[in-house]
Amino acid sequence: MMPSSIRARLTLWYVSLLTVTLLLLGGAGYGVLSYSLSHQVDQALSGVARVLAEHGGSDQNPGFPLDVDEVFRRFFGFSPWERYFRMLDPLGRRDPRHGAERSEKLPVSPIAIENASRGLPTFETVELGEPHPVRILTFPVVQGGRLARVVQVGTSLQSIIETRNRFLLIMAGLLPLGLLLAGAGGWMLARRALLPVDRMTEAANRIGAEHLAERLEETGADDELDRLARTLNGMLARLDAAFSQVRRFTANASHELQTPLTILKGELEVALRSRRSPEEYRETLQSELDEVNRMIQLVDGLLLLARSEAGVLGRGSQLLDLAELVHQVGSRLKVLADAHSVELTIETLEPVLVLGDAEHLSRLLSNLVENGIKYSGPGGRVAISLERLGDRASVRVSDTGPGIPEELREQIFQPFFRSPDAISHRGVGLGLSIARAIAAAHEGSLEVESSPEQGSTFRLILPMRRF
Repeated sequence: MMPSSIRARLTLWYVSLLTVTLLLLGGAGYGVLSYSLSHQVDQALSGVARVLAEHGGSDQNPGFPLDVDEVFRRFFGFSPWERYFRMLDPLGRRDPRHGAERSEKLPVSPIAIENASRGLPTFETVELGEPHPVRILTFPVVQGGRLARVVQVGTSLQSIIETRNRFLLIMAGLLPLGLLLAGAGGWMLARRALLPVDRMTEAANRIGAEHLAERLEETGADDELDRLARTLNGMLARLDAAFSQVRRFTANASHELQTPLTILKGELEVALRSRRSPEEYRETLQSELDEVNRMIQLVDGLLLLARSEAGVLGRGSQLLDLAELVHQVGSRLKVLADAHSVELTIETLEPVLVLGDAEHLSRLLSNLVENGIKYSGPGGRVAISLERLGDRASVRVSDTGPGIPEELREQIFQPFFRSPDAISHRGVGLGLSIARAIAAAHEGSLEVESSPEQGSTFRLILPMRRF
């Protein structure tokens, strides 16, 4: 079962990786050591065999040099306790005059004699009943192009085996100690590396909905933890902005609902204080009906914005002719434009098919045209045009109003926002935010272009439908 602490898991993975690495390195070192020792023994035996072959006498002068120990010492660096040497005839038969008494234990394998007849030396490792195996070399002595005799030399592998065993004992002793020290060091390093995470956790626990202005502290190292802190701080900033927007939205909605309710209550209280004529009651009821309609419009707008933010404001699946829809909206609002002495023109429109909700798109266009009429004033002009832009359609609503300052061109799309020029107009400030939400639900966009004292142009872009 894996530990639940990241610190413990990092330490465990570190120690495990180090264990595997040390085992691989130890195995490789053991293999290299064994090969090196074996190669050195074979080279030393080859050197001894060549010297004994050169100075080992002939048929007329048999016998080895008197000091064989010096020959072994020269090539091995020491005189092995268990050393073997003797000379054989070409058939592998030993000569008592050539060798030490204990060398008679050396075997003569048929493969070695066969190789010697071809002039090839043969290395073999054999067991002679000793505590340790013996490494022997059967070396041919060729004279006049024929095999004259065979030299056999050997030495015990005790020193090699003991050296390898000492290496294994050292590794077995140092490996646990090294892993213990590495584990302790890994634990301390993991604790130090994760200390900023602990501070982030404590700071995050302190941050609540009422303290979103607080931020996580960065170490200044510009490492992964600092990038994490910046990411979390960015998320907190977005949450703070979202919570602030929700608070403003709630406060504005409450205020906008409170105003008509207060008016309704006041008019009803005044109407109930004394008897009034039917005409006066009718006027009171009509005023109350206007306030109720205003509340219905406000609540309807709030519901539409809520559906848009929740991602459930669908664009519908109705195939619409956008040109016809624009013409219907313009014809319906022509009466409103005439009432405000505003010239409303609709440019020549060609059929453009889009997939959407006719009611929502009609509301979007109505909001844009009504705003243009409202802010253009008597003698002003509002123009509606429709054009194709590749695979998209563009509806432009232009007016001759006072224009929108650059710093307010994005704020006007926020719910309940009203510019200073709009305060004198009766409204709740939801029209443009609803319009942009409808455009987004139809995979389109709503942008504004404006210059002070030169009017504004709102441009709705929607994807066209092709068949």
